[in-house]
Amino acid sequence: MSQMEPIYLDNAATSHPKPESVYDAVIDALRSGGSPGRGHYRQTMAAERQVFETREALSELFNAGGSDRFVFGPNGTAAINLALFGLLKPGDRVVTTTVEHNAVSRPLRALQDRGVVVEKVAADPQSGIVSESDLQQACLREPTRLLVVNHCSNVIGSIQPITNMGRWCHDHDILFMLDGAQSAGMLPIDFQALNVDLFAAPGHKGLLGPQGTGFLFVKEGIELTPLIYGGTGANSHSDLQPQFLPERFESGTHNLPGLAGLRAGLTFLIKTGIPAIRAREVELTDRILTGLAGIEGVKLYGPEDVMMRGGAISFNVANQDPAEVGYALDQQRRISVRVGLHCAPDAHRSINTYPTGTVRVSPGYFTTDAEIESFLQVIQELSGKS
Repeated sequence: MSQMEPIYLDNAATSHPKPESVYDAVIDALRSGGSPGRGHYRQTMAAERQVFETREALSELFNAGGSDRFVFGPNGTAAINLALFGLLKPGDRVVTTTVEHNAVSRPLRALQDRGVVVEKVAADPQSGIVSESDLQQACLREPTRLLVVNHCSNVIGSIQPITNMGRWCHDHDILFMLDGAQSAGMLPIDFQALNVDLFAAPGHKGLLGPQGTGFLFVKEGIELTPLIYGGTGANSHSDLQPQFLPERFESGTHNLPGLAGLRAGLTFLIKTGIPAIRAREVELTDRILTGLAGIEGVKLYGPEDVMMRGGAISFNVANQDPAEVGYALDQQRRISVRVGLHCAPDAHRSINTYPTGTVRVSPGYFTTDAEIESFLQVIQELSGKS
């Protein structure tokens, strides 16, 4: 590989490259024309079919038991906002953690100003993992409406122990919501086994779709208030918003090219199998962790056990600002990583890296071993300059 060939190691932000089928699907949708639900001629019916098949693929991937509970939107952040603002009312109490992304922290902060009570449970400063018992104790301190947890940290990759939390929440009349931005498409997730009430994720990360796509899963029986009202293609005779899902929360024209690309990404994941995706992620993550641990002057953050991690790895080089390391990687070898606070300042406070943050490297399914070796070589060189 040429030293100047770009190496992309920022998959926690956006997966790249995508399967070729994703690019093809986006272009085909753009060329085909037609808006889902806006007419009964061939192009619109084909467009409607694309959207339906994308929902069906999501239901299959997550064992949701039905596709109509998947609500599409422009990204995972919009999905989280729909869940939180659509559900919570003044006086409601929410329990969450100190390792949440701003996509959760900022809406909850705004809701606090409206009278919602928020309690954050601290994560372990080394692993970034929140104790299951600590979450349960916080939920039981006062009547709690919702527990919302970042399934996998975008900063240090820590996977929260949520296997039994959904069942426990249901036993205590508490709703359970997961932010799956870093886990969807990368970890095995079974909605029925996990007893998930609400699950939000973007389409452009582990699900391998384009930017501008995302979804919220709303379990049957959960009532939300829409944030946006308008045309849905259904019940056009009425000035009332439809009551049924998914139309109730999908006002305006769908991002058909994006959803077509997302469907192609989901098809790739289903065909490849999440176990194979996860196995490759673990292999690459372990290679990076082992390599960085062997470089003098490098400090790693997050769980020591690679099986407790997703694909986000944070580190710092002694006596060097993270921004300097990121700049050197880009300038010397055209290696793309993310530096700073990663839109998760509470997470960095938890691991004592606030306010400078860390260097974050995040491989993807298509990352090669040679690319990892090139990255480690540059870090070795930079460490020698400390």
